[in-house]
Order: sequence, then structure tokens, then C-alpha cells
Amino acid sequence: MFKKCLLLLLSGISLTAFAAEKYVVDQEHTFSNFEYKHWGLSLQRGRFDKNSGSIELDMDNKTGSLQIAIEADSINTGSDTFNKILRSENFFNVEKYPKISFQSNRMIFNEDRLAQVEGDLTIKDVTRKVTVDITQFECRFMILYLKRACGANGNTKILRSDYGVGRYVPFVSDEVTLSFSVEAIKE
Repeated sequence: MFKKCLLLLLSGISLTAFAAEKYVVDQEHTFSNFEYKHWGLSLQRGRFDKNSGSIELDMDNKTGSLQIAIEADSINTGSDTFNKILRSENFFNVEKYPKISFQSNRMIFNEDRLAQVEGDLTIKDVTRKVTVDITQFECRFMILYLKRACGANGNTKILRSDYGVGRYVPFVSDEVTLSFSVEAIKE
């Protein structure tokens, strides 16, 4: 224990840095992306530009929680016409279902690295369990904010028909890869 404390003090990190910490999602650096096969011709991509949420991490006990809210009408495919179609009743029906959400149930660590997040994904009031594989995870003091920050990238696959967004299946693939780029700043 003494060696750990000495190393932490020498590196300029306080002993409280590894107690349960709360973070707020940085909306400028957080995006939810999706990709799918379009009529078997190409892989298409888009994203949701407005994401918010919070993260709680206890690195000593390898536990935490994550909550992300995505504004469905912030969908961005690069095409205004296609964005309007996806916002319509035929797909996300953003007037009736303005939020997509993810709430973690469990964080799985491999030593000090977050490896997976299990939780509930809700789209159009349909909730299903998903596992997000974390491909990158890092926390450190950020000079830009003068605070500690954490960032992660991860992905999961879902069937869009499971969430009531299955129009044109099987011509447009049912399977969608969801990817998340999240940065959060300590409160």
C-alpha cells in the first residue's frame, strides 16, 4: 500500500483520484454512430450529434455506471432528405420518441482497463440488453479542462427490427453496428 501511495504522490495524482468519481459527458466530444449495409451495395454510416449523460467510476473496486441519452432528431447522415425520412414515423418517429437511451447494469474490467459495458438500450420505448465491447479506455488529467477526464470507444451490434425500426428489411440490413465515442469530464 505504501508503494502505491508513494507512486501516486510522485506522479502528482491525489489519493482520492481512484475513489468513486462522477463525470459529465462532454457533448462536444461524444457521438453515437451507426452503420449498416444498404441494399447489399455499400456500407452506410451516420451519427447522432446530440448526446448527454453521466459516468461514475470506482477504479479501486472496478465498478461504475454509465447513462447516455441521445436526441433522436439529431440524426445526421449527411443528407437532409434521408435525415427527414429517418426522423419520420416510418423509422425513429422522433416526435413521439425523442430520446434513445443506454443505461449500464455492469462494467467489466480487465485489470485497470474497462473491457465491456452491459446494459439496457432503449429505442422507441423498446428496451433490450446489449453488451458494448470497449476498444479504447483512458482517464487522465486534462490541461484543457484543468480536471480529470475519461474517454472510451466501443461498439455493439443490434437488429433494428427488435426496436421497431425495421422498415425495408431484408433489403436494407437488419443488423446495425452501433459505435460510441464518449468523453466525460470530472464534476
